[in-house]
Order: sequence, then structure tokens, then C-alpha cells
Amino acid sequence: MFEQILGLPAHVLVVHAVVVFVPLLALLSVAYVALPRFRSRLDWAVLGAAVVAPPTAWFAVESGERLTDVFVARGLQGPIVDQIFEHSRYGDLLFRYTLPLGVAAVALLVVTSGHPRVPKLPFWLTPALSVVVVALAAASLVYVYLTGHSGAEAVWGNTL
Repeated sequence: MFEQILGLPAHVLVVHAVVVFVPLLALLSVAYVALPRFRSRLDWAVLGAAVVAPPTAWFAVESGERLTDVFVARGLQGPIVDQIFEHSRYGDLLFRYTLPLGVAAVALLVVTSGHPRVPKLPFWLTPALSVVVVALAAASLVYVYLTGHSGAEAVWGNTL
């Protein structure tokens, strides 16, 4: 499941979804925090990105591990292996920031929904969740960059 899609390494295809959906989740979540009057227009987009981005990051990590296993089994050695492991560490951290960002974004949606079924919550909860969402969004964006750059450097660094 994590090795190939239509005969191509799954990882090289899935990372494109990560590069789109994680920054989208981060930016939409920050917009939701920063632009309260547009929340009713952003809520479904934030929810959709919060549901899609973490699984794509997880799938990229899993498929990357399978691809690394294939490279190591084929005898890949040298500095490239260190670059691959650095890329892998960044990818793990990206997932570890993206998953809580998705959860915190959904929690913020619920808390600010005004829905009658949402109980009366402490006044400080919305600002606290907002700070958490912005911090996790920033970390997610940093690790999207670090992960993508280290992966591209490992693959394309010496070609031009």
C-alpha cells in the first residue's frame, strides 16, 4: 500500500499532496484566527483541510519509510543515506505538528461555532486555542519547507 501507486514510488506522488494541503491548513487556520468576521466563510475550508492534511502527512512518512527501506536493501550507501535520514526526521516532525494543528483547528471551529449544543466554555479558551493554532501553523510551515528542501536536495542537489 505504501510502496507504489501505478508502478511509481508512492512517496514521490504523495509529497505533492502534503506540499499543498499542509500549507493550506496552516494558512486557512491563521486566517480563521486573524479574520473573525470571515469565519463563516472559512469554516468549511478549515475543516476540510484539517481532515485531509494530517493523513497526507502520515501517508508521506509511511511511504517514505518504505522507499528508504528499498534504497537500503539495494545497498545505497554514503552521504546520501544521511541526507535521506535527515529528510525523514523532518518529515516525522512535520507530521507531529500537522496532526495537532488539525485537531486544534477543529476544536477552534467547535468553540467559535456558536452552536447551541456547544456548552458554555471559559472565556480564555478561544484566545488560548488561537495561540496554539497559530504556533502549530508556523511550525508546520517551517517543517514543510525543511522537509521539502532536504528531500529535493537529496534527490536533485548535484544534478545541475
